Amino acid sequence: MKNDKLKNVLLCFVSGIIGAGCFFGGMYFFPESFGKVVTETVEKTVETRNVTINDTGIAEAVDKIYDAVVVVKNYKKQELYSTGTGFVYEVDGNTAYILTNHHVIEGGSEVYVQFTDGKTIKTKVVGSDKYADIAVLSIDANDSVKIASIGSSEEVRVGDTAFAVGAPLDATTYSGTVTRGIISGKNRMVSVSLNNNNVSDWVMSVLQTDAAINSGNSGGPLSNANGEVIGITSLKLVNSGVEGMGFAIPIETAMEYAHKIMKGEKIERPYLGVSMANLSDARQEYYPRLENLGVTSGVFINSVEKGSPAEKGGLKVADVIIRADGEEVTSMAYLKYLLYEHEIGDEISLTVYRDGSEQDLLIKLTEVSSN
Repeated sequence: MKNDKLKNVLLCFVSGIIGAGCFFGGMYFFPESFGKVVTETVEKTVETRNVTINDTGIAEAVDKIYDAVVVVKNYKKQELYSTGTGFVYEVDGNTAYILTNHHVIEGGSEVYVQFTDGKTIKTKVVGSDKYADIAVLSIDANDSVKIASIGSSEEVRVGDTAFAVGAPLDATTYSGTVTRGIISGKNRMVSVSLNNNNVSDWVMSVLQTDAAINSGNSGGPLSNANGEVIGITSLKLVNSGVEGMGFAIPIETAMEYAHKIMKGEKIERPYLGVSMANLSDARQEYYPRLENLGVTSGVFINSVEKGSPAEKGGLKVADVIIRADGEEVTSMAYLKYLLYEHEIGDEISLTVYRDGSEQDLLIKLTEVSSN
């Protein structure tokens, strides 16, 4: 029995020596193969570690822009009429320029801005545009004026961090409020009522964010994680079943209009020269006439101005515009959006439903002022 145990021990010992010899011999004579295995193992380990994310907050990014943000106070007959937010985006010589929304300063007679140090200054309204919802204010500059860094909305990705700085609700109590979220969507088409009457007059292409946007935030900056402005907070979706849907005008669009306003350029947009209604509304007024029309959506033409681009291009009363430049027209607001994508002198292609069939028209656009 003892001899058998001894034989087993010796057998294990010899097997171990042979195995080790084979291993090291393989490494000596075939190093590439062993090196490949080691390399692949290391690469897999590194790949696993690359998905680790560390969130250290955005305090430094907020510091970069915070003092460039102002509270905008709009007065009418020496009484506070409305409030909002704005930010210094440029200094030229002795003049500092501030961006905000048109609807923030609309209807007032005097506009003041309040800085983070509490200093309040009366501004000059350089100009504004209601469709773009952009307004430019100016003040005398000094060495203490801080300028916001301008970023790019085109480079931002859905899921990137975004934050807003503004004065929600009470312009004094809650000024300088910072809210954080992400970019929830890009190129969102949102209907806007220009007269606060719940009728969609215009469609805007905007950024969507879940950073909290409240009344008073309008005109303030939406910034990326580097503290650069990528949009101007303009509106939010209000509904009992909706939460966390705010929208911002892309900074490229805002700056395009701001520079035109600074240069004193007249902002002009093309027009058709018609009165119109959404087909759904027209059906209620002209139901017997439209009962068997054959289309379910579009824009109904009520009248055509004499000598207008519409008349010259062949539009007629009772036509229904169903497509513009090949895109489906679902409402007057969206038709205006497609129309205002054109420059003065451009031609727009319209497809209309008339007398039971579709017809294509080409209309050369002339100008009309938006102011």
